[in-house]
Amino acid sequence: MSITITSFDGTDRVAVDEAYRVGVAASEVDLPDLPPFCRRRFDAQFHTPAPGTRSLWALARLDGVPAGYLQLDLPQLDNPENATAELTVHPELRRRGVGRALHEYGVRLLREHGRKRVVAVTVSALPDGPARSVAGDAFAASTGAQPALAEVRRRLEIADIDRVALRAALAEAQPRAEGYRSVCWQGNTPQEYVADVAYLDGRLMMDAPLGDVQWEPEQVDAERIRGNERALDAKGRRRYHLGMLHEESGRLVAWTLLDVGASADWHAYQQITLVDPAHRGHRLGLIAKAENLHHLLTHEPAVRVIDTWNAASNSYMVAINEQLGFRPVDAWTDWQLTL
Repeated sequence: MSITITSFDGTDRVAVDEAYRVGVAASEVDLPDLPPFCRRRFDAQFHTPAPGTRSLWALARLDGVPAGYLQLDLPQLDNPENATAELTVHPELRRRGVGRALHEYGVRLLREHGRKRVVAVTVSALPDGPARSVAGDAFAASTGAQPALAEVRRRLEIADIDRVALRAALAEAQPRAEGYRSVCWQGNTPQEYVADVAYLDGRLMMDAPLGDVQWEPEQVDAERIRGNERALDAKGRRRYHLGMLHEESGRLVAWTLLDVGASADWHAYQQITLVDPAHRGHRLGLIAKAENLHHLLTHEPAVRVIDTWNAASNSYMVAINEQLGFRPVDAWTDWQLTL
């Protein structure tokens, strides 16, 4: 067997197509309950990347047949010693050295670019959850990477929402949120809120549990927010936001986001939820997420399920999600390799 690896970029349409087909095959086998591997999202990574991200791509062929690809994202605005990796091998061509070859190729590239550590994610089964391959964890461990953060994916089945209990929880929370009011929007953030959203977004790496992952807070400003919005527009992500406004200061002090992709109108992701530390204790997280759920379903009636990820140690956010009706599906591990 002969394994060849070549770097490619968005101008090489043959390689992009081949990598995409590998991604489709892997997604169908590894995560069959998630939406189809989205062509629009995949292509957008080449022509409209997120701001401050340089991506390096490599395609592996086994005896001339496309067998796997590697995506390395190198932050440019902060975390100059870090990178993230996504390594995907076609299910029919696994256990033949393709993953190992891509890994070794990627390590050489990262060292050439001065990176000192790389983070990648694997999925595994929970005791009562759907079957998941153990190969990802075994491969990550074999490279010398260390498990740095344990996460859990939870899913909300819209049909199973206990609306009576949710209304009761909101009624209990509202008196504690006196002096705050909610504002919602779709798509790009209105100019009057963009500075506050940038501040909240920049707190993510400070406030969310990172375990042993060595990742410094990101410097987020209005320009970076607008760049992220262009990247999400290019991917076809339909976005539904809700913020909590502190009436006395006029500042947006909490923010949450749900979005729907281009490949499946039945599925949404619960993305970021942040509350300014100075305004915690008012149940703003619960109120924002519950009201944004209503906001989403008003405009996306086809949505049947919503997935979200949380660090296993993030007890506050996990409790809110459980109260909304999210239930565990599978376990995800952030692995960190020191180069």
